[in-house]
Amino acid sequence: MPDLLLELFSEEIPARMQPRAAEDLRKGITDRLVEAGLAYEGAKAFATPRRLALHVAGVPPRSPDVIEEKKGPRVGAPDKAIEGFLRGAGLASIDETEQVSDPKKGDFYVAKITKPGRDAEAVIAEAVKAVVESFPWPKSMRWGAGSLRWVRPLHSIVCTFGPETEDPVVINVEVEGIASGNTTYGHRFLAPDAIHVRRLDDYQTKLEAAKVVLDPERRKAIIETEAKNLAFAQGLELVEDPGLLDEVAGLVEWPVVMMGSFDEAFLQIPDAVIRATIRANQKCFVLRDPATGDLANKFLLTSNIIPDDGGAAVVAGNERVIRARLSDALYFWQTDQADLPDLAELKASANKLGLDLAKPLDQRAARLDALGVVFHAKLGTQGERIARIAALARTIAGEIGADPDLAERAAKIAKADLQTEVVGEFPELQGFIGARYAALQGEDASVVATIEDHYKPQGPSDSVPQDFVAVAVALADKLDTLTGFWAIDEKPTGSKDPYALRRAALGVVRIIREHGLALALPQTLASQNGIDAAQTDDLLSFVTDRLKVALRDEGIGHDVVDASAAAGQGDILQTAKAAAALSALLKTDDGQNLKAGFDRAANILAAEEKKGTAVASAVSADLFDQAEEGALHAALNEASAKANAAVAAGDYETAMQALATLRAPIDAFFEAVLVNADDEAVRANRLALLEGVRAEISAIADLSKVEG
Repeated sequence: MPDLLLELFSEEIPARMQPRAAEDLRKGITDRLVEAGLAYEGAKAFATPRRLALHVAGVPPRSPDVIEEKKGPRVGAPDKAIEGFLRGAGLASIDETEQVSDPKKGDFYVAKITKPGRDAEAVIAEAVKAVVESFPWPKSMRWGAGSLRWVRPLHSIVCTFGPETEDPVVINVEVEGIASGNTTYGHRFLAPDAIHVRRLDDYQTKLEAAKVVLDPERRKAIIETEAKNLAFAQGLELVEDPGLLDEVAGLVEWPVVMMGSFDEAFLQIPDAVIRATIRANQKCFVLRDPATGDLANKFLLTSNIIPDDGGAAVVAGNERVIRARLSDALYFWQTDQADLPDLAELKASANKLGLDLAKPLDQRAARLDALGVVFHAKLGTQGERIARIAALARTIAGEIGADPDLAERAAKIAKADLQTEVVGEFPELQGFIGARYAALQGEDASVVATIEDHYKPQGPSDSVPQDFVAVAVALADKLDTLTGFWAIDEKPTGSKDPYALRRAALGVVRIIREHGLALALPQTLASQNGIDAAQTDDLLSFVTDRLKVALRDEGIGHDVVDASAAAGQGDILQTAKAAAALSALLKTDDGQNLKAGFDRAANILAAEEKKGTAVASAVSADLFDQAEEGALHAALNEASAKANAAVAAGDYETAMQALATLRAPIDAFFEAVLVNADDEAVRANRLALLEGVRAEISAIADLSKVEG
């Protein structure tokens, strides 16, 4: 079977765009092949800074013929209808059709139209042209007088097709005056001459000889291996950075790793700041001493050339830039520990928030308020938000066993590093750098941990805060965000969530569950200013939806969570526990039969209520005339008492086991008792007994919400 080799050769493609572009190329071409009936065996795309390439293996040389049936008018229809049908089907005579009989519609004509297959070369030519002309680059440009948009000027197209046993043909494609061929080019500096290629194997081999490593995964492996070897030779180890490795591999076609150094005096700067400085400005890796875990004054750069001088000039150039950048970072670090120039203007804000202006971090927290830095136009300033979070953190701390004073203190300075020079340069260090400054000004260890961790968790792979003071502030921060945006009706819609409210709610759920916190969330939400009862209920439902997402990954369905909400009474932890217990019960025969009995009782009640049938206000044992009625009544009272006591104690397994005991008496009741008795009083009493079954079970687990 023939293989397709396609290359689109251009000026430099930004590293961040390469993986997506390679996938878009693969999908764009292969989707069109499949639509044309060309089922291929496999496809793989590649990207380097100057090329996108695609290899599609096992493409049939021709698509199969397709026979389509077109239904026509009934036999005996008017001539005009038949003529129109023949014209549409491309037939000359009705004799070219078949007659088909339908028991309901009678006899009618059917035309069988054969659409011949197409040569793969023609399909590929159309596919390549269409994909290139409509390629979904996030950003693109035009050049010269042409109308083609590409990420950078496109220079050439390689498009060959053929089996391994023969020389492939060049499929003729022309896009904006660029005609396809079998010629590509090697490394811009090391081997820029033209290269004639045939198929994937010699394409990769010839590129490698021309100093181009086609596969990005192989480039990454080369960089990582050389970096670790150079570090090991110096008694150091590489600080791994997968994101940077991906980026650097997209910047070079022929990776060459070199080592540079910087002044040891810069090591007084926190490691994360050094790393961010070197990473952001020079795309270099940092190294550490395995004995201490501290950063070394060495770095690794990845070059795209093999220097004649062994890399001395390249290394020296990077060292000059890094020295300048680290000098800036050191200045920022030292400036952030000094008094602010407008210190005298911060007294009112400091007094309002209870801050100590003798401390640099407090000064910056006061400045957030004094400058009126806006959090959101409808939610006020950062200073106002700090006051809200501090008050809520104090309340939550008291509920979860954390120190309220420390929680309030941490909340007041947790956002202060937003006013630091380091965070201004490296926003990704907020929290981390604030914790460093907090430690320097002698804050309690829990306050330091809180400042660093109160944004957590920021994603599914991030951990939750561990210190309970940090837990209190993290919850307060997220709940203030949620209640605030709910109060102004800025809720997520569809896939849009500009304020990351789903992430905040999921963070609340994870913190509560992973720490087993008995936090009265409905009351906590309702206590926030500006949010009414309806908004509180809606927000609690939103948070519960995030719980459903988390529990779904644990094999518990959303319907089971909904059914357990009554037992949980809005408490995230208790709802999760109840859902786990109910899910386990429903996997047993007792659980399934209890669900069936509950549904039967609920259906009978619904039908009778619709008819207006009287239901007794209370069950009377005097009206029982069959033993199964009394047995169900007694079992219901006993199970309800046990289940409610178990729920009150947070023991949901026992509660569900108590409900499971109702399975047998419910089954026996429906087997022996006619609910719709002739005697109105007996009928009303039996319906009241079923109402008791529905109500008592629903108070623990609303089985009507369980699907299936």
